[in-house]
Amino acid sequence: MLVENYFNYFTEIEEHFQRRRGGTLLLSTLDWALIETWKDAGIPLAAVLRGIDAAFDHHERRPSKSKKVNSLAYCSQAVLSAAEDMKEAAVGAAKDSEAQPSAGRSAADRGFQPGEIALFLRGNAEKLERVELLERGGVSPQAVARETARALRELAELIHSDAGPTGSETSPKAGRLRLEDLERRLTVMEEKLFAALLAATLDEDVVSVRAQADRELAPYRSKMPAAQIAQLEKQYIHKRLLENHRLPRLSLFYM
Repeated sequence: MLVENYFNYFTEIEEHFQRRRGGTLLLSTLDWALIETWKDAGIPLAAVLRGIDAAFDHHERRPSKSKKVNSLAYCSQAVLSAAEDMKEAAVGAAKDSEAQPSAGRSAADRGFQPGEIALFLRGNAEKLERVELLERGGVSPQAVARETARALRELAELIHSDAGPTGSETSPKAGRLRLEDLERRLTVMEEKLFAALLAATLDEDVVSVRAQADRELAPYRSKMPAAQIAQLEKQYIHKRLLENHRLPRLSLFYM
């Protein structure tokens, strides 16, 4: 995925879905997990937006429109089709200006000011320091949470000092690279935290979350490839366990 699309992926999809639906609808855990699978699969933002449009256009042509579209999963097939179409289209489709910000924009232009990022990291550090997690089977999520909090504070200080006295990046290119590297570090931290949390969670609690995922995914299993269903289930469980233990999402997508 192009750097220019990297950090607004979630927000663009959420806002576009809400616009087409014709009303504000908070996305569900399943919806956010689905967006993550698209992001991880490298599906371009343009393909997702086109797929959403195609799904809603199809829905609006139906004789009966009494039921509203209440989940992004309704758009899943159309998104995959749009991604396939883009793959086969001309090379220039990747530069579609309707779905991509200008390549010359810096991280700061897209709203990722160093001060705001540092504040986000410190806020998550505080949440991790306050949380109380139980140790089980020799695994201590609490210790991982404290270690993660320390690392977040160190990153916040590094970003604050690296930004200089004005809080601006030294150059657009350098700013984008630093943000991408930061996002990778945050992803690794969250995966370590999740692994510790999963290892220390009672089996019946994990089974309960899996059952919840199965119920929510049931209507869409026949409409999605098996690989995407498996990835979506994994993302759903990841997100739900973090939510159940009131742990913050570390990615810059959640700023």
